[in-house]
Amino acid sequence: MTSSHGRGRLHLAAALDQPTVFDAGPYVELARLAERGGLDFVTLGDTFARPGPDALAVLSRVAPATSRVGLVPTVTTTHTEPFHVQAAVATLDWVSRGRAGWRIDVSATEGEARLFGRRHAAPAEELWREAGEVADVAARLWDSWEDDAEIRDVATGRFIDRDKLHHIDFEGAGFSVRGPSIVPRPPQGHPVRVVDATEGQARRTAARYADVVLVRAASAAQAAAVRDQLRAAAAESGRDPDTLRVLASLLVDLGDGEHAAEPGHGGGGPRQTAQGPLYRGGPVDLAELVAAWHTDGVVDGFHLTPVEPRRDLERLVNGTVALLQHRGLFRTFYPGSTLREHLGLARPANRYAVTGGASAS
Repeated sequence: MTSSHGRGRLHLAAALDQPTVFDAGPYVELARLAERGGLDFVTLGDTFARPGPDALAVLSRVAPATSRVGLVPTVTTTHTEPFHVQAAVATLDWVSRGRAGWRIDVSATEGEARLFGRRHAAPAEELWREAGEVADVAARLWDSWEDDAEIRDVATGRFIDRDKLHHIDFEGAGFSVRGPSIVPRPPQGHPVRVVDATEGQARRTAARYADVVLVRAASAAQAAAVRDQLRAAAAESGRDPDTLRVLASLLVDLGDGEHAAEPGHGGGGPRQTAQGPLYRGGPVDLAELVAAWHTDGVVDGFHLTPVEPRRDLERLVNGTVALLQHRGLFRTFYPGSTLREHLGLARPANRYAVTGGASAS
């Protein structure tokens, strides 16, 4: 069950979701709190299925108010333009100086389809296949500028070395993109791609294209089984499975303060609910659960969604994270400045620069 990365660095992330909040202030406040705890990244959900602020725009506002924590908005690949999506994510990477991620999701309902009026809802399998193509084309567009394509030579008036811009000529099932991008190659090369692979249809896309995979699992055995399956699928698609970080996604209710976890929570693991696996108890037992699953190589870390954002994130950082730091299981400072560095992931080489201009253009 364990692997070479099984007992590597522990990764922790938290959701900032506050469905009724439209003001930027509370998001900034929570992101700063997460950063104080040294968390790898924060996520902000988004969907066309209910009202709410645009997650990517909110995290663009959070970017200048933070300096280290990764920023991962959900951006759907259904009903959106792949070219615009990749440019927006690349822009977030620039404004955050290399801290952007992108949680890839799909829109499956007829209600969401009607908002756009372009096509009807499609089966999940088809939507995730399309999401994989969008993830692929995004990476190609991020590579369509070589790192040193910008010259900015005032004397000659040359801004770009045109030999270092590349057409990608991508032909997908539902779209085609020629490129190059309108945004220079992002600071991380490729912003970090995140996929929730709890549902089976998303797993192939996650194994091929995700850097971080989230799995809502109510037991260590269930989480380990999905992680093994994802690593095997990554290897089959020609990837090194050690470039995949698998995080268990849990709802956390730390309202009981210092009391022991309820039976079935805590040491016994989370409890399955309609909203997903839920841990309810104190920060100490949560630290025990995190430590146990990680030490056994079940997962590479945890993505935690506070039931009450302000209260639970505070208890998470000041209680659970502080305990894990005290035990030497979690970092006390950020060793780097980019999200890839937090996750121990290399900056990808540019596919076009490596093969030389001739074959890429």
